[in-house]
Amino acid sequence: MTAAVIDLGTNTFHLIIAKIKPNGIQIIYKTNIPVKLGEGRINENIIIPEAYERGLLALESFYQEIEKHDVDVVKAIATSAIRSAVNGANFVKAAKSYAGIDIEVITGDEEAAYIFNGVKASGAINENALIMDIGGGSTEFIIGNPDELLWKKSYDIGAARLMQAHFHSDPINEMDKSAIIAHLDKELSGLKKACSIYQPKQLIGSAGAFETFAGMIDQQLNLNETSYAPMNIPAYQHLAKVLIASRHQERANMPGLIKLRVDMIVIAAILTDYVLEASGIQRLSLSTYDLKMGVLHSLSPSEIS
Repeated sequence: MTAAVIDLGTNTFHLIIAKIKPNGIQIIYKTNIPVKLGEGRINENIIIPEAYERGLLALESFYQEIEKHDVDVVKAIATSAIRSAVNGANFVKAAKSYAGIDIEVITGDEEAAYIFNGVKASGAINENALIMDIGGGSTEFIIGNPDELLWKKSYDIGAARLMQAHFHSDPINEMDKSAIIAHLDKELSGLKKACSIYQPKQLIGSAGAFETFAGMIDQQLNLNETSYAPMNIPAYQHLAKVLIASRHQERANMPGLIKLRVDMIVIAAILTDYVLEASGIQRLSLSTYDLKMGVLHSLSPSEIS
């Protein structure tokens, strides 16, 4: 069976096409388009017209690729920006009429479960682990081990939301950082309680910003050829300190830092620092598998009918 998964993220739309076989999954095509669906008014829960148009054009190009690859089943998943937007339902209807793609809007809990399945498939989980997926609209936290998912929660503290609400200086100043930390203190009490109960021993970052961290730390790392990789915490902490202290233009010139993440990586670093400190975790890893791979692993030939 050939399957296509579309992940309609707040910052980026992703397309992955794969052969699903009894012995595993073979990726045959993947691409992404930075649509910035949360641009401008994400905290007002509105997709602005420019972002709306970018999203539809991206889906149109994805549909063309899907047609080329003779796909049997298409699973398009919408997350935080679309599920929270007052015009999100209109976008879903427009995607069907304009690009021929049916979109399933999932809850935060469903998103977290898919992320867990994707990270589990990477082989990164070998003990009680805290998985963290930093999106533009939301951030998902999952605690689990190789045998079971123990706890999960999606929080509306994505990088785009936090950036638009609190990142108003260059470089980010203490007032803005303090506002972010205060917001995290307010929002993440449940996460802290879960960590105290389940005692995760490693933090696994799911793709996205964590791929950027890993690639900047080890520029020899081939992210296309690895499903997971350990990250040296002191090296990460040094990088985070540099990113948080730097100006926009300085980050724009840093090798391995794509344009879309030049500012959001500061928020991602503050978030990751906060979670490492709050949890007391001493091991850090990257999983290049995320929601998309979780959705692929959930598919079976029965989905065709």
